[in-house]
Amino acid sequence: MGTVFRASDNSNNNKLMNITPVLEQIIVTYWWLIPALFIISLLKSPFMKGVLGELQVNLAARFLLDKNKYTLFKNVTLPTEDGTTQVDHVIVSRYG
Repeated sequence: MGTVFRASDNSNNNKLMNITPVLEQIIVTYWWLIPALFIISLLKSPFMKGVLGELQVNLAARFLLDKNKYTLFKNVTLPTEDGTTQVDHVIVSRYG
C-alpha cells in the first residue's frame, strides 16, 4: 500500500511570504517612472531631435529675422552627381 504523508503541525515550514502588499506599494509609489522613461527616450531619439531642431530654426527665422530683408526657403532639393540632396533651410538676404 502507498505511503500517506501527513501535514506537519509546524507552521514555519508551510509559510509562504505574500509579496502582494510590497509590490502594490512599489507600483503606487513609482508608477510615474515608466511614462517618464518613455518620454525621455522619445525626446532623445534622432527623429525627435530633428523635429525639435527644425521647429527651433523655423521659430527663430519667423520671430528674429526681418521679413523685408530675409527670405526663408524650406526643403530645397539640389541636384548632385549621385542624384539629389535635400537642404532643410536656406535663408537668403541682400547681405549674402
